[in-house]
Amino acid sequence: MLSTAGPLRQEATDMMPALPAALPDGRQADLVVIHKSVRRMVLSRDGRVLATYRVALGFDPIGHKRREGDGRTPEGRYIIDGRNPRSRFHLSLHVSYPAPPDVAAARTAGVDPGGDIMIHGQPNGRGWLAFWRQRRDWTAGCVAVTDKEIREIWSLVPDGTTVVIHP
Repeated sequence: MLSTAGPLRQEATDMMPALPAALPDGRQADLVVIHKSVRRMVLSRDGRVLATYRVALGFDPIGHKRREGDGRTPEGRYIIDGRNPRSRFHLSLHVSYPAPPDVAAARTAGVDPGGDIMIHGQPNGRGWLAFWRQRRDWTAGCVAVTDKEIREIWSLVPDGTTVVIHP
């Protein structure tokens, strides 16, 4: 993780919080921007960068997600609409894909748009593989970070936060 806001570390606990905790000064992100082409995710508040992360994407990341199983990470404007503290991938934040235009495009094409797009950590029990795993795109369409990073992101990104995913 690269950060311009100083230390943002949250210690791991046996029970992860159900709701995000703000930074000591009360700040939380109001925007998550993902740049697929450079594999970067930026969290910001009022235009000020809080943290930047290297991400892994879907196994076929070029282009917008069109259907279930295509291995693509969607592009567009979404929100964080939920979180899973008991995820198969350490912790996960749910991205609101598919949005109505995604559903309409999939219907026109006669396919299932898919869903369950998350920002998440490593598979449970495999966090130690992150050094290798994060060097390539490996998810089914999600955005992956290390376990340590998803704990930080979990605390900085409340439900309702806008997520913009660029090509």
